[in-house]
Amino acid sequence: MNIDLSGKTALVTGGSGQLGRTMVRTLAGCGAAVAIHYLKNREKAEELLAEIEAHSGRGMTVQADVGDLASVLAMRAAVVARLGDPQIIVNNAVSQYKWTSVLEQSVADYESQFRSCVLQNVNMAKAFVPGMIRRKSGRVIAINTECAMQLFPGQSAYVSGKRGMDGVLRVLAKEIGEHQITVNQVAPGWTISDNDRRQGTERQEGYEKSVPLKRRGTDQEIANVVAFLASDLASFITGAYIPVCGGNVMPAI
Repeated sequence: MNIDLSGKTALVTGGSGQLGRTMVRTLAGCGAAVAIHYLKNREKAEELLAEIEAHSGRGMTVQADVGDLASVLAMRAAVVARLGDPQIIVNNAVSQYKWTSVLEQSVADYESQFRSCVLQNVNMAKAFVPGMIRRKSGRVIAINTECAMQLFPGQSAYVSGKRGMDGVLRVLAKEIGEHQITVNQVAPGWTISDNDRRQGTERQEGYEKSVPLKRRGTDQEIANVVAFLASDLASFITGAYIPVCGGNVMPAI
């Protein structure tokens, strides 16, 4: 079986970032037209679009603050005008900050993670799910993390946002399932990206020894799961939190 997304439109938030670029390339390679969202890195987004178009793909770049509903609605208008209503949204955008203890972490960091994790998923649902309901089909895919299960010291702001989005998405899956719209989460581990390849930091033995597969996963392995969930092959999977981390975390029944 091949993953064929021909005739579909996908939107990847944070599409100009490390993991985002790989997911954009993969969805485009499966035949989807892809809207590449960025917040600040327009140059990288435009470079990625040119790469896709050079391989006969179709797409566009679009800027938005995913934590702001008005900005997300403006992004929807731009994407619909150019590519049509997306059947697939991948909520991947992240905000960075310095990890430290709960007592030392800035309140602003918690607020930032709430906006980038929880509000991103709320705003993307408000903007794009109504179109999916009209079509009686759609895919909502969000990028979570293995950290949401590990809860290690120093992770509190990050996991508070990720666990918050988990609650929103599980409720959303129940609310819109009757319209044949699936809502799923992909949870990467510490993933090898282009930065690692350039810097020669693919191996992290301290981390790898805890992973049953004894290695780090790659950005392509994450993107492969996203493409699967975006396809008709995953038509009866919804409400799932799917770790793609070599078994480093294992949700229990």
